[in-house]
Amino acid sequence: MSFRTTARHPALILDDVRGAQKMLAGVARTTALEGSRHLSELVGAPVHLKCENLQRTGSFKLRGAYVRISGLTLVERAAGVVAASAGNHAQGVALASSLLGVRSTVFMPVGAPLPKVAATREYGAQVRLRGQVVDETLEAAQRYAEETGAVFIHPFDHPDIIAGQGTVGLEILEQCPEVRTIVVGIGGGGFAAGVAVAVKALRPDVRIVGVQAEGAACYPPSLAAGHPVAIDDPATMADGIKVGRPGDVPFPLIEELVDEVRTVTEDELSSALLLCLERAKLVVEPAGASPVAALLSDPKAFRGPVVAVLSGGNVDPLLMQRILRHGMSAAGRHLSLRLRLTDRPGALAALLATLTVADANVLDISHVRTDPRLGLTEAEVDLRLETKGPQHCADVEAALREAGYRVIG
Repeated sequence: MSFRTTARHPALILDDVRGAQKMLAGVARTTALEGSRHLSELVGAPVHLKCENLQRTGSFKLRGAYVRISGLTLVERAAGVVAASAGNHAQGVALASSLLGVRSTVFMPVGAPLPKVAATREYGAQVRLRGQVVDETLEAAQRYAEETGAVFIHPFDHPDIIAGQGTVGLEILEQCPEVRTIVVGIGGGGFAAGVAVAVKALRPDVRIVGVQAEGAACYPPSLAAGHPVAIDDPATMADGIKVGRPGDVPFPLIEELVDEVRTVTEDELSSALLLCLERAKLVVEPAGASPVAALLSDPKAFRGPVVAVLSGGNVDPLLMQRILRHGMSAAGRHLSLRLRLTDRPGALAALLATLTVADANVLDISHVRTDPRLGLTEAEVDLRLETKGPQHCADVEAALREAGYRVIG
């Protein structure tokens, strides 16, 4: 689904972005721009992946955090900084603070993935677990700032944060001067706003496309209303862009400079993450895969050359496991079936033989012989199969029906 915004492009804070780029020299990596043959074939034009998942701390967040903390006065630095985050911003603030010799406290939700909590501590922050959701964690961090005088480092709603994130846009123009479309994920909007400011000031002809998860898309209603609008209960596995309300600072920049905002489904995010892993050999978190999801959902809508920004790669291994299973199903690589068969010796072996001939690999099987739903001579089997794609799924189901099995789900 697509929502258009205005396309005016004043040169807003470009000097700040350039200043941030100088400040980040030797701190943030100039991340690689990798070509994707598979996506290029789908789009019909060159597609490149900007690999911010390979940035220090695993995401672009270090850029904005370092610029923001660098701008603090000596008195502010002495008071320390505080942040609230479920992962990427936490790690960016922790490392930036350590590099600058500033004490940092990071509030994280109680259920934050253990690898992200451990990484934040290893980068030097004192971690406090508060709240079940990020909004509660944010409130705890803001109370701490009021009580202690520590400077609150917002993840996206500050000009210095936006300037730091905008350095990705400058790098894209340097690495791919022929670029015509840049696709970037949007949460609160700081990253997309920074990229748009840098790119539109230098190349107003480049189209900027933002991407949100369908279940956490706060920008479409906000753009329609002309001001930030909060949505209730944002829900998506892409926690990096799971934000319920646009930031006050980035919103007008996105309204002015981002040409289009698209939404993607959870299935599309899963398929994109799987594609990045299988085809590009890149570990990407769901939020980072959102631009790829947009390309997959409507490949002919993008004028090339295209740069899709992989904004982060910090994904919990357990979540990755679930997402990959979901992605395999969405891509037609897993097939779940329930069928009835006659309850007699050798019936299950015959079913497995049919699946062997159909070249389907059994991942899980559940055999039910006693249930009020079943007839006296019936049994029910739940199967999860590994397949080769949608056509193979259809062929497997056809082979089972041809063999006389009753597929009921």
